[in-house]
Amino acid sequence: MSKWQIPASGGNMEAANGIYFQNMTNLEVAERLKKNDILLLPVGSSENHGPSAPYGEDTFLDTRLCEQVAKATGCTVAQPIWYGSHPYHHLGQKGTIMIPEEVLADYLVYVFAGFWNTGFRKIIIVNGHGQDYVIPFAIHKFGKKFQVPAIILYTHFWNCAKEELDTKENGGPYETPFIHADEVEQSWSLALFPELCKQEYAVKTSAAPLIPAGHINNSAERGAGPIKWYNALGSCGMECICQPEGVIGDASKADASKAVPGIEKTLDYLEKLVNDILTAYPAGQLPPIDKMTQRKREDIEAVIKGPNEPGGRHIYTLTY
Repeated sequence: MSKWQIPASGGNMEAANGIYFQNMTNLEVAERLKKNDILLLPVGSSENHGPSAPYGEDTFLDTRLCEQVAKATGCTVAQPIWYGSHPYHHLGQKGTIMIPEEVLADYLVYVFAGFWNTGFRKIIIVNGHGQDYVIPFAIHKFGKKFQVPAIILYTHFWNCAKEELDTKENGGPYETPFIHADEVEQSWSLALFPELCKQEYAVKTSAAPLIPAGHINNSAERGAGPIKWYNALGSCGMECICQPEGVIGDASKADASKAVPGIEKTLDYLEKLVNDILTAYPAGQLPPIDKMTQRKREDIEAVIKGPNEPGGRHIYTLTY
């Protein structure tokens, strides 16, 4: 029997149960940091997912996964970032709130810095939305700007599920390949937040490829082609023209049971990642200063102590 709760029994974003950073007091956070200083940061989006799923689907997928990992490991979850970047073919879709890449990247840099200054210096970003060209940029921009010891890792959670996203002909549970708000994504939504889904309104639409098959990979990145779908322009029609419904694929084929193996595999991995980091670097410990930065040791030691400790300083004394 699985250790994970699928379907989930509801969210925790307003619960006083020690999962979300923003729901805790500074005393509670101080105690948490003594035991577990890993933060899960859900980076989502607000995007049209059709008549059967909420606009916040990408974000709720992140948060419901993070909540279960936090319960299992004792780490902390940040309240999600609700608005994300989008590739060109999302432009103009009604209900899709697009943030420019540079704006989102800079925003993330200062979110990282604020949590680092608070004591969460091991951050795992959890995202399933198609903004992979922005998040790594933000991580390295933070690193180059602040040059402090830290662990910031980005997990695109769909990649954790691997073969559990495949079609039946390739050994997976699905009838159709993963694209957007379709059989796959709707199945995961039904498993993680069924109370927000309206499966009776699910629709089917068709993809609108503009170049021959065999080149552009699908959303599962499971070998449909070597070019990632977000690394292309002109490979498909714009959603607001070709799929105004907000769905690319057949959401009517969705079923929560199809998603269970993939969700379990994803949760197992995220749990392992948290535990492996904490084993290598217990609470309060970081990768060695002399291997991560060439800033003056005394400056780095001061900001590691933090702004409220004798001899300590805040991170923004290095740069802002």
